[in-house]
Amino acid sequence: MSGARGVLAIVFPFFLVACGAPIGVKRMDPTEVQRHLTQSVLSTDDLSTTTRNALFQNDAVERFRSDPEGVIAEMHERVASGQARRNDIFALAELCFYHAEHTNDLAYDRAAAVYAFLFLFPEDPEDAPDMLDARARIAADLYNRGIARGFATGPGGEFVPQQATYAMPFGELVVYFDQKELQRGQRRLIKFVPVSELEVEGLATRYRWSGLGAPLAASTEPLDPKKGYDDFVEPWAKVSVTAVLEMNDVEEQLPSGRVQSRLTLEEPIVSDTIELGGKEVSLETENTAALAYTLAESPVWAREIGGFLQRVGAIQKGTELAALTPFRPGRIPVVLVHGTASSPGRWAQMINELSNDRRVGPRVQFWLFMYDTGNPIGYSAMLLRRALERAVERLDPEGKDPALRDMVVIGHSQGGLLTKLTAVDSGDLFWKNVSDSPFESFEMSDEQRKLVQGVAFVKRVPEVKRVVYLSTPHRGSYIAGSWLAHQAARFIEMPVSLTRLSTDFLLRNQGKVNAQFTGMNSSVLGMTPGNPMIETLIKIPLVPGVESHSIIAVDDPDDPLDEADDGVVEYTSAHLDDVESELIVVSGHSCQDNPNAINEVRRILLEHIAEYDASQGITSEATAAAASASPVKKRTPAEPKRPPETSARMSPPASPAK
Repeated sequence: MSGARGVLAIVFPFFLVACGAPIGVKRMDPTEVQRHLTQSVLSTDDLSTTTRNALFQNDAVERFRSDPEGVIAEMHERVASGQARRNDIFALAELCFYHAEHTNDLAYDRAAAVYAFLFLFPEDPEDAPDMLDARARIAADLYNRGIARGFATGPGGEFVPQQATYAMPFGELVVYFDQKELQRGQRRLIKFVPVSELEVEGLATRYRWSGLGAPLAASTEPLDPKKGYDDFVEPWAKVSVTAVLEMNDVEEQLPSGRVQSRLTLEEPIVSDTIELGGKEVSLETENTAALAYTLAESPVWAREIGGFLQRVGAIQKGTELAALTPFRPGRIPVVLVHGTASSPGRWAQMINELSNDRRVGPRVQFWLFMYDTGNPIGYSAMLLRRALERAVERLDPEGKDPALRDMVVIGHSQGGLLTKLTAVDSGDLFWKNVSDSPFESFEMSDEQRKLVQGVAFVKRVPEVKRVVYLSTPHRGSYIAGSWLAHQAARFIEMPVSLTRLSTDFLLRNQGKVNAQFTGMNSSVLGMTPGNPMIETLIKIPLVPGVESHSIIAVDDPDDPLDEADDGVVEYTSAHLDDVESELIVVSGHSCQDNPNAINEVRRILLEHIAEYDASQGITSEATAAAASASPVKKRTPAEPKRPPETSARMSPPASPAK
């Protein structure tokens, strides 16, 4: 018996094992299964299914855990000798990236980029991966990330573009780089930051256009420090570029251990494609992160309250036209004018949305007007007109660029009043608020005369062809007319030159000035209902040929229109009878980042681009998009209110087009 028991003790466990199937399946959440099937080193701390398959096929699953460099070297020899499967090349790219992640060895990052490029662009085009092959997208991202990290040799992990020979696990990567790639007009690109490493805050959307290359955000410095910058791009603006590493005959070069390549810095704003491996491919583009990085390091936020209260000079340096990208002939300027106690940074969401719309972004260039919002409205409007006139004169003195002369100006709140003052001819209507005597009869210095004439006798900017008002107090703001606002206005210190001018003007011309004129007032007093300036401006029509649109915010969609407001401006003040379209959005006063407001600006710009194209004999996507867009109906305060769900548009809003 004891012998039999011993036999059972030995046999029974094997019997139990034999009763259970060694292979099986079990139901799981499909999301978990999909996550497992699509994982890679790019999104997890584990390898893709494809690479794990390759390790098994090479009998290297356990060996990779203990000797990753040995396995990579072994697989490299197979690839270099032409004995490897296509899947081994893909696996090598991911294995190198995985090892670089765990060792911070940039040599393996660079190798990942080389293997990924070889997988995507094989010597035999028949071996190229299918467009639906999941490995192709992973390989593209391994290439992009391998470049971004493989050349991050600067302080704080900055990307450093330079001609040099770099180490790789199997030898060397020779990189040719033309220093002229760093020059952009009168600027030199410096301090390149990979945007894949930036977390974006404060923007509701983030756009990434998939392709090849490492998206970077670059700072700039003037080529000649003595001359400084002579364009409208702010010193703090970041230039969006994509680094591309181009290689030829990689399969032939691998056995020698020396691969030659060329590094270029492409500008997606100029072209979003590049030829690689005999194919035209899209560039990887990440404008949202570059925009956020630009605004995060800009001084615009400090100007919001400071520019409302601060005492400054006559035309201070901060009152100017600024651009976030270099000037491009053939692109229509869209000028954005912020409102009171605000800054250009408040346009960020709208710029992010529109610049990433492939029907709009490549056709326009955004310009930002910065000004001290406590200054008199007429004075700030004069500065805007002068800035636009100087821009045209400097950028296109010979008048060869019709797009530059087809501007759209968009203004929010007080900025909408400045916007209107780019497109009117006032004659002597504003001057009559000052005096009934001829302007020429007044005693002033030449400098003062030029300034007063610029404020009191408004002449349109001929290049402005369309204006858009957002939450604009055309008849004044009840907030500006409040007791509290007038108390705040007492703390506004106007420019020294304006204060001196008003005092000198009144002293030297006593008896000629109307009794109600007390000098130039701050913007708060200028927007007070009943102020002569605002009362005069509402009566002046736009010059013929300029089209206008209104976007009006109301914070309670159930209020009748004659009682509705956005918390600052009443609907009845913002409404104009003679605009081409009017859109009401449910929002507070700061509606620049409201989706419906942005979609309406998109519709208007598509319409504008289509009209420009028609005048130039051009056919474009914008033409078709504008034709299919639903028009926005004009409304009057007497019209019954629509239900809230249809108070914006009667058709689904347009979305960014790829």
